[in-house]
Amino acid sequence: MDDVDAAVAQVSRNMVTSGDWVTPRVVGIAFLEKPAMFYWPMAVSFKIFGIHDWAARIPFALSAIGLACLTCAFGVWAFGRIAGLCAGLCIATCVGLFLFTRIVIPDVTLTLTIALAMWAFLRALDEEEPHPRFWAFVLAASIGTGVLLKSLIGAVFPVAIGVLYLFLTRQFFVARTWRRLRPISGFFISLVVAAPWHILAARDNPPYFSLSFHGGPGEYHGFLWFYLINEQVLRFLNLRYPRDYNTVPRLWFWLFHFLWLFPWSAYFPAVAKLSFKPVDRAGRTRLLAICWVGFILVFFTLSTTQEYYSMPCYPALALLLGSAMAEGGDWIRRGTRVLFGVAACAGIACITIFFLVRNVPAPGDISSALGHHPSVYSLSLGHMMDLTFDSFAYLRLPLAVAAIALLGGAIAIFRLADLRAFLAIALMMVAFFHAARLAMVVFDPFLSSRPLAEVLLKSPEGKLIVDHNLWALSSITFYVDRDVLILNGRYFNLEYGSYAPGAPDVFIDDARFKRLWLDPQRYYLATFQPKLQEFGQLVGQEHLEIVAAGGGKLILTNHPLGHASLIEEMHHLSAVSKNPLAKPPVYR
Repeated sequence: MDDVDAAVAQVSRNMVTSGDWVTPRVVGIAFLEKPAMFYWPMAVSFKIFGIHDWAARIPFALSAIGLACLTCAFGVWAFGRIAGLCAGLCIATCVGLFLFTRIVIPDVTLTLTIALAMWAFLRALDEEEPHPRFWAFVLAASIGTGVLLKSLIGAVFPVAIGVLYLFLTRQFFVARTWRRLRPISGFFISLVVAAPWHILAARDNPPYFSLSFHGGPGEYHGFLWFYLINEQVLRFLNLRYPRDYNTVPRLWFWLFHFLWLFPWSAYFPAVAKLSFKPVDRAGRTRLLAICWVGFILVFFTLSTTQEYYSMPCYPALALLLGSAMAEGGDWIRRGTRVLFGVAACAGIACITIFFLVRNVPAPGDISSALGHHPSVYSLSLGHMMDLTFDSFAYLRLPLAVAAIALLGGAIAIFRLADLRAFLAIALMMVAFFHAARLAMVVFDPFLSSRPLAEVLLKSPEGKLIVDHNLWALSSITFYVDRDVLILNGRYFNLEYGSYAPGAPDVFIDDARFKRLWLDPQRYYLATFQPKLQEFGQLVGQEHLEIVAAGGGKLILTNHPLGHASLIEEMHHLSAVSKNPLAKPPVYR
């Protein structure tokens, strides 16, 4: 997909092709926002399977599977087999894990390392554990890996959660605690895991030290400043430069967890009935889970928040839910009845929408029927606001599959109880996620520029120019794999690295674009349909030739390819803008 998916895949491909596995780069520009281990698994996948879009997603799929298995094993160790199975089902089939593993972000892998660290922490302290030293080393290695995945929070979260737990259980000042956790040797293990890359990255991206708390256009302070001060301190204080992110309102950030943990969040009230006294393994695990959830949510409440930032607390919530589901009781039965009602109502809603749009025309791709709300696009789910009633005409098959899944699940939930009901809910969600996958296929022309890239690959050779925001059209550059120039796009993610010494000259303004476009050499421009008229005024309509269009995006070239005139294309695109259901043309 465009945006982060293809951009991250390009960074990983650059590591493979350039041999530089230290400094992440996009179009040759240092991209210092994330540690390199975010990209290494994808680069390894490319080395093994070749550079394909599906190969880019293998590490994140394996991380999600590993997280579900780890949560299940953690639950079995703490509460027993039934509770462990329920905990595994909760995290494997919750809405949040599905949604936030559709995009290539490191949070699912970070969540895996934090969950492993928390389990190792408890096992190292457990009196019945025969190998506490081994688990203390697992804890340290997990922390080091977390730092390599997403910087300091990979260490701050497990350490702070553990310290909070030790204070609440009055073990912090007990010598036995530290003999079993081995913090000194653990610190050096974490250092051995995390330090080498940081040292190499600082060496390769000087200056080495800068304590400035200000960033702005034209300023470059090296890797350590951007990575530690700008990305950690200033971002926490909401002062990071450039400010290329938004923040979810705090109340919604908390309430959204009922959605992210759906359908299992219906059992949250039952968690309040559990015992959190640390008198046995189950009580200690529940208390740790409360510390785990509480610290992460409070941390992001005081900082900037995106919808997926709290993913590291999903395993803790799943463990609490699994424990409550295994114990049963009135609140579990009430939660099941609530789920029956929600599934039945949602299934009826899907059927109703299906029949209301059954005769609505759906020409072309879904992008022509979507609204546009750019003010919320800096949120990870901002494009959900673009859905309109007409857009559901393109989603008839996903609506039908979702209706079958939800109504079938509602019937099973009504007829079954206890573990069989939980299994029915999980199967319902698997079928519902299949409907969501079918919907994403429909959204492909809007979410991805792959069809345009395929046309460009079959066109005559030429230099590629991307208009304004490389991220918004990044799948074109991923699939085409050509040198690229960026028009008026020196901002957001690429701005800081663009001022580094030796950074390639890939940014151009309107004046330089006009000179290049009127040159005898062939150029291609990737842009959006509404900007066609603007470029016509800049270089003249006679110098614009449409190569391909779709998903609201265009590929233009400066020399004719021997097909329909621009005036005819302009008339067609004008009709598209007047009729939101008209089919965008695709030309070769």
